Amino acid sequence: MWLIDSSIGRKVVMSVTGMALILFLTFHMAMNCVALFSEDGYRAICEFLGANWYALVGTVGLAALMVIHFIYAFWLSWQNYKARGSSRYAVTERPKTVEWSSQNMLVIGIIVCIGLFIHLINFWSKMQLVEIMGDKPADGVDLIRNTFSKWYFALVYLVWLFFIWLHLTHGFWSAIQTVGWSSKVWHKRWKVIGNVCITLLILGFASVLVLYFGKSLMA
Repeated sequence: MWLIDSSIGRKVVMSVTGMALILFLTFHMAMNCVALFSEDGYRAICEFLGANWYALVGTVGLAALMVIHFIYAFWLSWQNYKARGSSRYAVTERPKTVEWSSQNMLVIGIIVCIGLFIHLINFWSKMQLVEIMGDKPADGVDLIRNTFSKWYFALVYLVWLFFIWLHLTHGFWSAIQTVGWSSKVWHKRWKVIGNVCITLLILGFASVLVLYFGKSLMA
């Protein structure tokens, strides 16, 4: 199967799963931003999702996308490592046209996964997982307030968001290029579009963090 046997196929899998994850993050950011305007509205969204069958199907699908994306990332990185052979030990300078993030996507991705693990412990394990186990889930607004009122969590999340930004700004236009939607004319345009969209996405997440951290300082 060319999606497994071909390096191009593996890159396509990486690109498609990556774009699907960006769509999820966009939905997640929009949901979080409701808390900026209505805490009751955010509670209603959390209750609507919860451990309902459609939310569970979505969670399983999202987990599958993450696992596939992560496995293929390691796979491609390992094959690139082997393909370089002895030349990988040579000391070379990074070409000016090559972004730092493009040469360190795996490392950035691992940092993103570590942040995701922390996030799952702070939120998912206390909401959907608890509800799956038959107990009453924690209040979503209270979790946001309690988590982001702690300066160390606020700092960790800001660093995490920065690395997500690094990962996605490169991943966006790279995915577009891999699936064949780019060209010499549109290459720079897609990079600008990607940078703007991903920056707005990250700012949306960060705005909730900053608001609740600021509220904790004024309390």
